[in-house]
Amino acid sequence: MVQIPNTPTSADVARLAGVSRATVSYVLNNTRAVRISEPTRQRVHEAARELGYVPHAAARSLRAGHSRMVLISAPAIPVGPLYGTFLNELQWALGRLDYTVVQYGTVGLRGDEAARSWAELRPVAVLVPGPGLDPGGVALLKRSGARAVVTFGPERVEGAHALLMDHDAVGHCAGAHLYERGRRRIGVVIPEEPGLEVYSRPRLAGVRQALHGTCATVTELPLAYTERAAARLAGQWADSGLDAVFAYNDEYAMLLMRALQDEGVRIPEDVAVMGADDLMLGRLLRPRLSTVHIDLPSGRDLAELVDRAVRDPGGEPAVHAVLGAAVVRRESS
Repeated sequence: MVQIPNTPTSADVARLAGVSRATVSYVLNNTRAVRISEPTRQRVHEAARELGYVPHAAARSLRAGHSRMVLISAPAIPVGPLYGTFLNELQWALGRLDYTVVQYGTVGLRGDEAARSWAELRPVAVLVPGPGLDPGGVALLKRSGARAVVTFGPERVEGAHALLMDHDAVGHCAGAHLYERGRRRIGVVIPEEPGLEVYSRPRLAGVRQALHGTCATVTELPLAYTERAAARLAGQWADSGLDAVFAYNDEYAMLLMRALQDEGVRIPEDVAVMGADDLMLGRLLRPRLSTVHIDLPSGRDLAELVDRAVRDPGGEPAVHAVLGAAVVRRESS
């Protein structure tokens, strides 16, 4: 018969470290209200590592009256390196504040259905990128113990903290820049991938706003993120009469730029190409890709907002406009 080893407890850690169980709890739960000397902290951590002891999250939640889990809804749409970098910074900052971060996929679920699935895990905070949550969902999450609900997207949701991202400004920057460079027949790539319209449509609207009242024209260019689709669009370029394109973001811009060059279209002589996100790969192209640099909210600032909301759940939901946009001109335009 295989003998299952006993699970180490906080009492075992306390005996090995020569401290009380309360001290073990203070150290491993990173309690700020109690001062523990650094040598004592080290002894507790070393004892826990030696025994393989891991604190029980559910027990800690019972003692605290709430969990330390922050749930981030995984977007049901393609996300690029810019969002990935932001998410990594946010997870690191929340970890420094002693929160456990869980990414939760809800493909096919929206509104109350999605909120109910998140609430089952009893998170202390829920972060929701993009659309997919309504006031009813916010109320459901709060009834289930969530002290903070934060949305980040183009619109606020009643009852939730909101980080408002004005994607119109991204398109406005691109349209104004291309017009200033003498371009008058501007195409705007609209990704065909489902879900991206919540970002692409405001960017298109921003281009139209920048060119309103001028002689310039704006043409929508639906494009799937495949080489075949880009080659098909590039093959029709000569008939389009377009002299510039804002390609939604750098990834679509690079895809289309390569296809245009394969067709013998000169950049920027025949057509100016512009993206958004300011990715490193765009600087490695020849010609280098002009882009719109986007300032996402700081992961550290968002983590601190979550922490404040958890500590003061009765406070008024905060609304912050956080998306900054600025043109980075390079050789492609």
